[in-house]
Amino acid sequence: MRLMHLADLHIGKKVNGFSMLEDQRFVLKQVLKIASEQSLDGVILAGDIYDKAVPAGEAVQLLDWFLTELAELRLPVYMVSGNHDSAERLSFGAKLIEKSGVYVAGVYDGTLEPIVLEDEYGPLNLYLLPFVKPIHVRRAMRKILEEPGIVNIDETNSNESMTEKDFFDEKDADTVLEDEIKTYDDAIAKVLEIAEIHADERNLLVAHQLVTGAARCDSEDVSVGGIDNVSAELFEDFDYVALGHIHGPQSMTKDTIRYAGTLLKYSFSECNHKKSITIVELREKGDVSIETIPVEVLHDMRILKGEYASLMAGDSYDDVNRKDYIKVVLTDEQEIPEVMGKMRTVYPNIMMLEYDNKRTRTIMDIRGAEVVVQKQPMEYFKDFYEKQNGVVINEEQERTLLGLIKEIWGD
Repeated sequence: MRLMHLADLHIGKKVNGFSMLEDQRFVLKQVLKIASEQSLDGVILAGDIYDKAVPAGEAVQLLDWFLTELAELRLPVYMVSGNHDSAERLSFGAKLIEKSGVYVAGVYDGTLEPIVLEDEYGPLNLYLLPFVKPIHVRRAMRKILEEPGIVNIDETNSNESMTEKDFFDEKDADTVLEDEIKTYDDAIAKVLEIAEIHADERNLLVAHQLVTGAARCDSEDVSVGGIDNVSAELFEDFDYVALGHIHGPQSMTKDTIRYAGTLLKYSFSECNHKKSITIVELREKGDVSIETIPVEVLHDMRILKGEYASLMAGDSYDDVNRKDYIKVVLTDEQEIPEVMGKMRTVYPNIMMLEYDNKRTRTIMDIRGAEVVVQKQPMEYFKDFYEKQNGVVINEEQERTLLGLIKEIWGD
């Protein structure tokens, strides 16, 4: 079974005010070309399909085009929702488009039933798990407990309604849910426990979660304290785990638990990333191979640092694609008037510009009143000016300031 693993398309994303739709269409055309050449059995989309819960019309149209093209190639698509997606919106029409080979797991409903694929090595169980939080799993479990023939929450002291599907002790259901599903680890463990994964079979999981230890970058959502982490040990029963959520391609604890990463760079912290498409091939049980295919981009993302005159000189950008998305870091001590407009005549897609000089490196040391010594107003201003700008005030500036002090406060 040979599958393409993609994740975090973030269709419709804007980076520093720049729409990425054109770049996304460019790279998705490459995906389609590669998919047509790779003798694939399907394409995995591991969450964050859109960048927003309510995507713009242009973003919806781009995804519609991409899925239609994959259907034309007769390639099944296995897609889960991510934390950026609206699970309900992504699930709209899921049963209908499933007839075209597009399988969507948007909302977790308490079940994790496999899609059973067949090849010369036998069945492969493919599980689609959308992004879940503990509250999602508790809500789904509560519905299971309320189902006829499972357990009535108001009658949990009775054994009459209990069946083998009930995974809880005979005590108050809400207490069970709160006690057993507190963390993201608890949530995923409960999901997999109910799914009853058979470790002796070939199993593949598509999920959108943060695995502990993953290397992150600035374009990802960050939860304070890492409360959304899950342990890689939870995935031991799977031959391959196709992950989404982290933007840098990487494997976790072993090669077969893998983040595909984004196809494009979405922050300057990703400048050194090597974006790629992941191809995974599962043969007999335990025999898995992974390869990556680099992608070309319409605009790369790079950081240029130096003095204004140097960066604007012709020989400095001979080997640079001036249409790339650029962050400029100027080292000039004095700010250049209207610098962004001037630099965009050479680098039209400057996204960010900042200075790195004595002034910006100075850390303001604001002390409490108890350590302040009595000084004249001019001395205070000189100290402040030097800390703020990294240079001392000149004579002409001092004369001007003295005149203003006398005018405001008198002699």
